[in-house]
Amino acid sequence: MPPRTLASLAHALSAAPDLDQALIALGETIAELDRGASLALIQYDARRDMLRDRLTPVGAQVVRSSMETTFDHLPEPVRTRVLAGGPFIDVTDRSADYARLCGFSAMLEGGVLAVRGMRMDGMLGAVLALYEPRKIFGTRTTERLAPAMALFDLAYARLAERDAREEAVRTLEDVTQRVHGEYVRKLGALEAELREVRNTPREIPALDRAEMIAVQAEAARALEEARRATRRAVLSDQQLAAAVSQLEQAHIELHRRSEALRQRTRTLYLVDRALTLDAETTDARTLVDALLALVGDDMQAQRCSLMLRSPDPDYLYLAAARGIAPSVSEGMRIRIGEGVAGRVAAAREPLLVQDVREAAQHPLLRDQYFTTGSFICFPLLYHGELVGVLNLTNRAQRGIYTDEDVERVRLLGLVISLIASRNGLAERLLNTLHVG
Repeated sequence: MPPRTLASLAHALSAAPDLDQALIALGETIAELDRGASLALIQYDARRDMLRDRLTPVGAQVVRSSMETTFDHLPEPVRTRVLAGGPFIDVTDRSADYARLCGFSAMLEGGVLAVRGMRMDGMLGAVLALYEPRKIFGTRTTERLAPAMALFDLAYARLAERDAREEAVRTLEDVTQRVHGEYVRKLGALEAELREVRNTPREIPALDRAEMIAVQAEAARALEEARRATRRAVLSDQQLAAAVSQLEQAHIELHRRSEALRQRTRTLYLVDRALTLDAETTDARTLVDALLALVGDDMQAQRCSLMLRSPDPDYLYLAAARGIAPSVSEGMRIRIGEGVAGRVAAAREPLLVQDVREAAQHPLLRDQYFTTGSFICFPLLYHGELVGVLNLTNRAQRGIYTDEDVERVRLLGLVISLIASRNGLAERLLNTLHVG
């Protein structure tokens, strides 16, 4: 198996169907960093203030064991920082004792125990414990694991929210069935009692006036009880409808949060991919094409181009493109201040076009490849200097770009500006394209 990178870990965590698979992916990453280290996730029961279940990734499976240990066994300073979440905290004074408390009974003496809190919705949900051999030289495993832990935090929050949502659905279904069953039972009993009263013959010679009054009072009482039961049933239905509405809103909010977490994971992957290209690619042509493909695929742009500033400060030239008209060739120059890209370069402010009729008025968009009115033209700046302009249009499946997409392009544009400036891509490509 090839070494796990941040990109592959991010993909594994985003695709993990449950907490066990996410722990296995994190365990593989730790094994590559330090084979002598051991990891355990201890779930926390806030109602009982107990550390109850211990989950340990071992190869391709997760071993579960019960702990039933009170949280106050940990030292007071460590408890306070674990409740607040954040990075790993070393338990330096009695690491061996607390390592056995956390279930690391087979570890060698002389190791170092570090713990960190895993929070969800502002509350402590679990404690992550890492026991590693003590090192004389080199970087601690907890420090090298920091980027991977940032990704695991996102995955843990996503999975914990999904589990909470499923538990809420099950609880609501149980309450609904119990309330409905009780309502049906009571209503049936009242209807049977009412039928019995109505079917009683009126001409009973044995009934005197007092008994008749008692029967009428009982019938009135039964009718009143039935009315109250009906009223309670109506209120129960209203409460149930309100609960269902709140649950639907909770589903929508959880979906929004899950989508936001997915977008953050995707952004981390794209930044890691761009920096990897910068580190591994020396050819300017290959690097420019790869960067354009990276942002174009992420934004689903069927037509995109990257323009860099030429030695003549008044001009931009086309450095890389995809899906443009055949008549437009790489190296073509435009004057800053003319056309859509030139005006964006002069103003140094991004341009977002969403309406088809508005977009059709731009002369640079009137060609046979134009299929949507959604268009982003973004200036690339580095330390206040213009580096170039990034153009994205023709979103797949006739999608519309939004302000959120502009913010994503802003982050990717900063990375592209940094890489282009650091590598001198504008000057190096001129020698290849022979642009003046």
